[in-house]
Amino acid sequence: MAGDDLINDPYGVYQRLRSASPVHRITGPDGSPAWIVTRYDDVRQALQDSRLSLDKRHSTGGYAGFALPPALDANLLNMDPPDHTRLRRLVGSAFTPGRIQRLREPIRKTAEQLLDRLGQHGRTDLIASYAAPLAITVICDLLGVPDHHRVDFRGWTHALVAPDPARPAATREAVAAMLGFFTELLADKRRRPADDLLSDLIGVREASDALGDDELMSLAFLLLLAGFENTVHLLGNAVLALLRHPRQLALVREDPALVPGAVEELARFDGPALLAIRRFATEDLVLGGVTVGAGQTVLLSLAAANRDPERFEDPDRLDIGRAATGHLALGLGIHYCLGATLARTETEIALATLFARLPDLRVAADVEPHWRPSLRSRSLTALQVDY
Repeated sequence: MAGDDLINDPYGVYQRLRSASPVHRITGPDGSPAWIVTRYDDVRQALQDSRLSLDKRHSTGGYAGFALPPALDANLLNMDPPDHTRLRRLVGSAFTPGRIQRLREPIRKTAEQLLDRLGQHGRTDLIASYAAPLAITVICDLLGVPDHHRVDFRGWTHALVAPDPARPAATREAVAAMLGFFTELLADKRRRPADDLLSDLIGVREASDALGDDELMSLAFLLLLAGFENTVHLLGNAVLALLRHPRQLALVREDPALVPGAVEELARFDGPALLAIRRFATEDLVLGGVTVGAGQTVLLSLAAANRDPERFEDPDRLDIGRAATGHLALGLGIHYCLGATLARTETEIALATLFARLPDLRVAADVEPHWRPSLRSRSLTALQVDY
């Protein structure tokens, strides 16, 4: 797969791969081998296959993703049951529908405040001025991150997900910065606990052996970074898609009740992840008629599955009236996105508020939207709009 093609036209590349074969042998971003699965039924089945492990100890040398120090690496994206089950249960209460429902009004107020700063007309990078600060505020409020610890995480996550070959030290610097940030944050929460998730997790760590030191820091890292990343990308992609499809946007403007369904279709159409987190076969197995050897790396293309014409009619067309349930944009099975309900809620509120407040919002005609150069995520680094 050509890297530039995947960044500029990922759905075209995946359409060609999906049409040719359900499973392909490829070279990962780091030059090591992997298998990529592209058809909906195969991806859906593989997402729920316990023989595909997230634990890197099962790898025999294929693509394994970026490396993190142990204090950040002991997270849910590298674990299988029973450890995965134990840690997910510890944080699950923060993302229940009832708790997310109570966040709706604070999310709406934050969105309104950010739009107040923009004024009635002008030009702005909507990622920097709206999507990113909204996502940072919401996830920090949920976890209990004090104001003086809040930073723009985009630089760190960009260095991890889309490393610059010309700056090999940037990724190491980002990891060191994150390690220092979370060390200081958790120490501060220990000194000044409050009624929030991070304080609760620290309490669990200090009262029992249900949570190790590295697991505590890794959970804080994953919840904060993933909670921020997924929402920014889902929201940014959704705004751009609607602005490029004015008839669909008009339907949303005319009937706000369509927004929740529209978010599902927008997630299917251009979701935040091209690939699910890499997996490793724990034994020889067959995927899409291809034998994958034990220890080999498997990449599941959520983007390709969500545009599979065998599952979704006319899949390259955005249709907010479509029954888009069953899309895989946020995963499936035991590794289904923990913050999916939060990401959906934030996106629904942010879209409704944005288009109500800025009725003539449009993509800047003289500046192209800028996509992150990543083979893993589908995300805008900048979206210049006029209003």
